[in-house]
Amino acid sequence: MERMVSKSKFKARALEYFRQVEETGEEFTITDHGQPVLKVIPYSPNSEGALKVLRISVLKYEDPMEPVVLEDWKALK
Repeated sequence: MERMVSKSKFKARALEYFRQVEETGEEFTITDHGQPVLKVIPYSPNSEGALKVLRISVLKYEDPMEPVVLEDWKALK
């Protein structure tokens, strides 16, 4: 289960929460009036590497605003 912390509790103990994320790698969500507003996650230097897989994978579209029709999706064939 994901850990959630209110803004007021986070403000008072921010450094403690940051240290916990650094040590455990566990992420948590900051809430405002019970609604999630921010997520604190550990930094990963490899996160940019995940995007490299997507480079040169997008086709050039002549009219990018034109709607895609079901017949154009290869996965549906």
